[in-house]
Amino acid sequence: MGRRIYLVFGLTVLTAFTQGLGFTMLLPLLRVTQSTSDPSELSTAEKILHDLLASMGIAESLVGVLGFIAAIFFVKGALQFAQTSYIGYLQADLLKELKIRFFDAYNGMTYKYFITQNSGHFINVINAQVNRFFRSFRSFARALTKAVSALSFFGFAFAISWRFALMVLAIGVGLLWVFQYLNRYVRAASRRVSSEMSRLNKLLVQSLQAFKYVVSTKQDDHLRTELVDSVERLTDDIFRQRMAGALTSSIRQPISVVIIVAVILVQAIVFDAPLAPIFVAIVLFHKAMQAVMALQSKWQRMMDQIGSVEVIDEEMRVVQEHQESGGSRRLDTLSEGLVLQDVSFAYDEDEGDVLHSVNIEVPVNHTVALVGESGAGKSTLVDMMTLLLTPRAGVVRIDGVPHDEVDLRSWRSQIGYVSQETVVFDDTVANNICLWQGDVEEDAELREKVIDAAKRAHAHHFIRELPDGYQTVVGDQGVRLSGGQRQRLFVARELFKQPNLLLLDEATSDLDTASEQHIQDSIDALQGKVTVVIIAHRLSTVKNADRVYVLDQGRVIESGTYDELRMRENGEFREMVEMQSL
Repeated sequence: MGRRIYLVFGLTVLTAFTQGLGFTMLLPLLRVTQSTSDPSELSTAEKILHDLLASMGIAESLVGVLGFIAAIFFVKGALQFAQTSYIGYLQADLLKELKIRFFDAYNGMTYKYFITQNSGHFINVINAQVNRFFRSFRSFARALTKAVSALSFFGFAFAISWRFALMVLAIGVGLLWVFQYLNRYVRAASRRVSSEMSRLNKLLVQSLQAFKYVVSTKQDDHLRTELVDSVERLTDDIFRQRMAGALTSSIRQPISVVIIVAVILVQAIVFDAPLAPIFVAIVLFHKAMQAVMALQSKWQRMMDQIGSVEVIDEEMRVVQEHQESGGSRRLDTLSEGLVLQDVSFAYDEDEGDVLHSVNIEVPVNHTVALVGESGAGKSTLVDMMTLLLTPRAGVVRIDGVPHDEVDLRSWRSQIGYVSQETVVFDDTVANNICLWQGDVEEDAELREKVIDAAKRAHAHHFIRELPDGYQTVVGDQGVRLSGGQRQRLFVARELFKQPNLLLLDEATSDLDTASEQHIQDSIDALQGKVTVVIIAHRLSTVKNADRVYVLDQGRVIESGTYDELRMRENGEFREMVEMQSL
C-alpha cells in the first residue's frame, strides 16, 4: 500500500476528531441553557470551548451553538465519505494488484516448482485466498477507524472529567486484554480454514477434470467421502469463527452500559461530581466503549481472514524464490540451430539422473526425430529445448548462446509446441487458433490466416460443420469435440503462429489414419523452412526426418537417418521398426 496508508490514517484521525468535538460541544450547549452559569466556574476544557465560541461571537447564543454543532457533523460526514471512499479505492487496487502479481508470478515460476504443486492450490490462492485477503484489509481499515475513534472519545472525555475517563479506560483496556484469548482462538481457526480450502479446492478441480472417468466407472463414492470429510472440517471451523463473532456482538452493548453505569455511580456518590460534565462524559464514554467493542469485533473479523493473509504472504515469498532466471541476450530469428552438449538432468538428485551426457544437434530448418520407449527421456529433452528445464550438467546452446544467457521471452516466442495432452480453451474455435489476437469477423486478414492454419491442420472441414463454424464455443478443454478434432485444433494454433521451431510431442497420436496423413503432409511441407523436432512412437511419422536419435533410459544409443538406422544390423531402431511391421 506504500505511503497511501498514511492518508487513510490522516483522514481517520480527522474524522474521529470532528466526531469527538461534535459530541463535546454538548457541554457548552448545556451551559448556554443554564442562565445562572458563571464562566469562572468552568473547567479548563470548558473554558477552551467557551473561548472558541466567544471568538466566533456565539458563546451565549443557543442557535449559534446548535448551528456550530451541525456544521461540525457536516464536516465529519464529508471526511468520513472521503475516508471510506479512499479505503474502497485502495481495497479495489489491492485486489487488482494481488491477482495480477500472482498471475505474473505463476507464469514466471520454474517448471520444476510447478510440477510439485497442483492446480487446485494455485486456483485457491489466486481466487479464494486473495479474496479473503481483500476482505481482511477492509476489516483492518474499520478496526483502525474504531481504534482512532475510541482514542478520540477518550481524549475529549479526559479533558472534561479525567477521573471518570481513567476508570472507564482502565476497564476498556482490560476487556481488550481478555479478548486476546478469543482472538488467538479465531486466528488458529482461520489458519485451519485456509489450509482446508486448499485441500477442498484440489479435490474439486481433480474430480471435475476426471469427470468422465469418475462417473462412467462409478468412482464418485470414494471421492465424495474424501470431499465430505474436507467440507465438514471446513464448516466446523467456520462455525467456530461465527460463534466467536456472535459472542462479541451480543455482549458488546450490555458490557458497555454496565461499565458506564457503575462508573457514573462512583462519580456521583463517591466524588460528588457535577452532573453536566458527567452527562457529556456519559455520551463520550458510551461512544468510546462502543468503539472499543467494535474494535474488538473488527479485529476479530480480521483474524477470521488472517490465515489467508499468511498464506498469501508465504505463497508470494515461495513463488518469488522459484522464479525462472533467464539471461539478457535476446535471440533473433533462429539462424544456426540448437545443440545439447553433454546434458545431464535430474528431477530429484537423490533419485539419480534421467538424462545422462546427452549430445544432440538440431540444425536450423532441419527435421530431427527423437524415438524410444516410454520413460527414455524424450519429453524431458523437449523441455530442455524450450528451457523450461535447465541441465544439471552440460549446456544447451541456441544459435551458439548458452542457455543461462538466453532471454527466455525472445526464445519462446519463436516456439510452436504440440504435446500429447491437448490444450484447448473454453472459447470459440477462432479464438483457440489465434489466441484472441483480434475479431475474425471484423478482421478479414486475420480470418484468412485462421482458415489457412485450419486447412493445413486438416481441421477446416469439421469446423465448417460445427453449429456456428469458427464461432462455435468448444467447452471446457474442448469437451464438445472428439479427441482427434481437439488435436487438429491444437495443431492449427501452432501452425497459425508460424514458429521458427516446431516441437511435436506425439502430435498425431489421437488422430485417425487420414487426419494423421494430412498433418504429416503439412509437417513434410515445412521441411527446409522450419526447424522441427518430432517425438513419435509411430515410426512411420519420422521417415522423412533429416536425423533420428534413439534414446534408452536417458542415453542416446543410436543416431542417423531413418534408412541408415533401419539397415543397421542388431540395431535398436531396426528392431522397433520390425515390431511395428514397417
